[in-house]
Amino acid sequence: MTASAIRTSIQNHVATVVLSRPEMRNAFNDEVITDLTEAFVRLGDDPQVRAIVLMAEGTAFCAGADLNWMRRMADYSREENERDAEKLAFMLRTIYECPKPTIARIQGDVYAGGMGLAAACDLAVSVDTAHFCLSEVKLGLTPATISPYVIRAMGPRAAHRYFLTAERFDAAQALRIGFVHEVVSADKLDATVAMWVQALLSGSPNAHKECKKLVQYVADRDITRLLIDHTVKAIADIRSSDEGKEGVQSFLQKRKPVWSVGS
Repeated sequence: MTASAIRTSIQNHVATVVLSRPEMRNAFNDEVITDLTEAFVRLGDDPQVRAIVLMAEGTAFCAGADLNWMRRMADYSREENERDAEKLAFMLRTIYECPKPTIARIQGDVYAGGMGLAAACDLAVSVDTAHFCLSEVKLGLTPATISPYVIRAMGPRAAHRYFLTAERFDAAQALRIGFVHEVVSADKLDATVAMWVQALLSGSPNAHKECKKLVQYVADRDITRLLIDHTVKAIADIRSSDEGKEGVQSFLQKRKPVWSVGS
């Protein structure tokens, strides 16, 4: 892997993580997985970073696993396969649980493991020419490691179809099933990302972190007394926090809160 396989930068409180292997359709291998994990851990801990954009160069956002990596895996033992899968699972969980809001900027096709990358992000915008595919069954495999995030993104009913058929579907269908939040033409892709970033910069960093945890905890749980108690404690905690108090006071005083960036 060259040093430019993944690039990161920070500008105006926004971090950008770029998959830069266009000749490989941004497919990942064990080294890319390690680099992505380290990048999201580092940026997630950086107090100067308020949002993270995951993007790619070339015609594909991510085509899944690198063929050379797959050739090596073909000779792995059961134990080696498990250790290898654990690294991918940890990378996806790191992105999903990153305390900063994350945006997938999808400029091209998304296949197999790349679907996991997009699904692990909080927001996803796709160019209207992109195609999506969960192709694992054609190789005698399953999308097991990415499934927690993909199923959350598209729902179990759609997952039954696309896990089993390995059909390729377009961006319009990805929007219909909820896998992406927005589909735009190529010339509007950056403007949509910029709009979302600006909205994120107006929010409280601590509230963003707690909102992500709230969604992850509440989703698909039965509405029980335990869940209600959790939400009661969550709102009490955030109201009594420094940022919670500042947010309410700034609203009442008709001024911007201290964390607000830009217009």
